[in-house]
Amino acid sequence: MKALCYRNTLTNLPNWNPNDKVHLSQPLGFAYEDTNHFIHLYGWDKGFKGISIGLTVVEGKENGNTNGKSLEDWVKDTFGATDLKQTTTDIGHSIKGVWRPGLYFNTEVIQAIGTTEHERFLSEQAIRVLIQKLDEIFFFIEPHISTKDTFSHKIRELLILTCTEIENFWNSYLIQCGQFPNRNGFTTNDYVKLKDKLFLGDFEFNLISYPELGSIRPFENWDSASPTQSLFWYDAYNKTKHDRTNNFAKASLWNTINAIVGCLILHCVKFGPFTMFDSDNHFSAVIKQHFSGQIAIDCKETFYVPKVEPNASSRTDKFVFDPKRNGLTKEYVINNLTL
Repeated sequence: MKALCYRNTLTNLPNWNPNDKVHLSQPLGFAYEDTNHFIHLYGWDKGFKGISIGLTVVEGKENGNTNGKSLEDWVKDTFGATDLKQTTTDIGHSIKGVWRPGLYFNTEVIQAIGTTEHERFLSEQAIRVLIQKLDEIFFFIEPHISTKDTFSHKIRELLILTCTEIENFWNSYLIQCGQFPNRNGFTTNDYVKLKDKLFLGDFEFNLISYPELGSIRPFENWDSASPTQSLFWYDAYNKTKHDRTNNFAKASLWNTINAIVGCLILHCVKFGPFTMFDSDNHFSAVIKQHFSGQIAIDCKETFYVPKVEPNASSRTDKFVFDPKRNGLTKEYVINNLTL
């Protein structure tokens, strides 16, 4: 069963401070119904977005205020729902290896997408090496519009190292989907199939200290009609790796920064972004020293919506509670990633 997703435009909750207009800080809504109840979850729309499970609203279908209403009527009346859509994934379901908003806590991410602490640690170690090398380059070349095309042996080295790490992510996803490389390995004709499945175009990063460089969205224009050339930084990597003599200039600072961000995005997809940006550890500190990130598009229909199961004997009036604290959320059912 899919959930309705929408934007909240009013707060109509019992015993709620009228000055606390929760729809302003939690503008997203997700709702579904079971046999006895309507269920609504609030969500936020900033940064990497998410669902506030602790702000779950439940109302019994036989309550005098709801009797005879449809779920759509209920969310319109109670939350001023607009821009209604249907989620693409069933409630309580997730896709193996693919993080989406709705997952926040690390234990929840591990359960819902089938990853492990060890896998994440290995990825973090690899990325720390890349960021350390980028940091060293920044000591000699100040990132600026005027230096974007600067190239050197050290930049080329980092571009090649970063793109091989990206290929490691891509290869693992393709193999997970049952794909097998030909004798020469996978190509961009294979890799580009992952763009939409992994939501790679949704992510945007910025270099905190160099805002004049603008937003960095390395996968935004990746196109299956031109799978190599449309990924300009990866095309540069291929050319300078195989023919440095004629393509040394392709190993530019800007191409390398885009590759680094591409690797950060794939880490976010595989392990979630919050251990990268919200943790109190060295890995998070290294990332936040240089980068900020967010999901740059409206993607509420692709959220993973947790399944809440109120007790059949639960009260029927409208009330707000935290189902996780009450043990009323189900573990996610993991679906296989398919191409």
